[in-house]
Amino acid sequence: MPDLFLGLISGTSADGIDAAIVQFDDRADGGLKAALRFGATYPWDPALRAQLVALGQQATGLTLDDIGELDVRIADAFADAALTAIDDAGLTAEHIAAIGSHGQTLRHRPYGRAGDGRAPFTLQLGDGACIAERTRIATVSDFRRRDVAAGGHGAPLLPALHAALLTATGEDRAVLNLGGIANLTLLPGDGGAVGGFDTGPANGLMDAWCLRHTGAAFDRDGALAASGRVDADLLARLRADAWFALPPPKSSGRDQFHLDWVEAALRGRESIADVQATLLALTATTIADALRATQPGTRRVITCGGGVHNAALMQALAEAMPGITVESSAAHGLDPDHVEAMGFAWLARQTLLGRPGNLPSVTGASGPRVLGVVHPA
Repeated sequence: MPDLFLGLISGTSADGIDAAIVQFDDRADGGLKAALRFGATYPWDPALRAQLVALGQQATGLTLDDIGELDVRIADAFADAALTAIDDAGLTAEHIAAIGSHGQTLRHRPYGRAGDGRAPFTLQLGDGACIAERTRIATVSDFRRRDVAAGGHGAPLLPALHAALLTATGEDRAVLNLGGIANLTLLPGDGGAVGGFDTGPANGLMDAWCLRHTGAAFDRDGALAASGRVDADLLARLRADAWFALPPPKSSGRDQFHLDWVEAALRGRESIADVQATLLALTATTIADALRATQPGTRRVITCGGGVHNAALMQALAEAMPGITVESSAAHGLDPDHVEAMGFAWLARQTLLGRPGNLPSVTGASGPRVLGVVHPA
């Protein structure tokens, strides 16, 4: 089997399809080597992205025909990204052992539709069969549902990879992914159990607010937020949401944190810039609160995801976590823009090797599970 795997993911913000071609090697000591051979982000078709963003904000409903068609359109976009990445890397399909495709999350309801724990589900679109057919490469998709079926949240799924690559004996660390939603991986320096959970919004709310009021897809360098002032009363109302007080395991998405949720807390006098500044403060403070509550001895936070490029957010995180080193995963040889896509390449490898991809201590599942559905080439 070739040792190159291709990971694909489009996150909560739907800001592009990340593709990573990764070479993995098992070390003799049981550890793992992972080398990014190629990484790129490919744009969505603007009309399709607009539909995905609207769905994420619960702005529209779908018929069964709409869902079926969207499943195929998303798969086609993922297949295009995979084929382009392989070509851009100077490779052919024969070099790739398998594709690991996260898909695009349409709904994530680990607590059930009514929040009462009945019939929990998670739904990612992007038919793996279509990707395999287009690329002629074995494709593993639908990773989250098996963990949910086993009583877990189906998220986050990358802490096991973070642990293999970034654990340091003698230093409590955390890996912070700043996508649409923020999630933490807790890496105790004493060899204790790895932890992990979503902390709440990262870029998702800021991106949506910025898009609605400025037309820009995101707040470059946090400039809009930096031009405003944090509204302490609004911040308190947002932080009062009961979700933030839930203990791990927990996960979330646009189902929980969307613009209607923000607007329900507004009083109508807030400026656009002040709301943006407050949403940035919400991200920083809820992450800091969660870390203090779960691993107070943390000395280093290793960040990845799109939020790494938001200078105002990175400064706010450092200020909210005094005495803790906050740095990009680039300082550890991992491109922060492609860590998640690398993770789904790794999950595809785990599946083909018959190895579990989840950590029950993170997701709350009843045990380790081999994740995903394999669509042969």
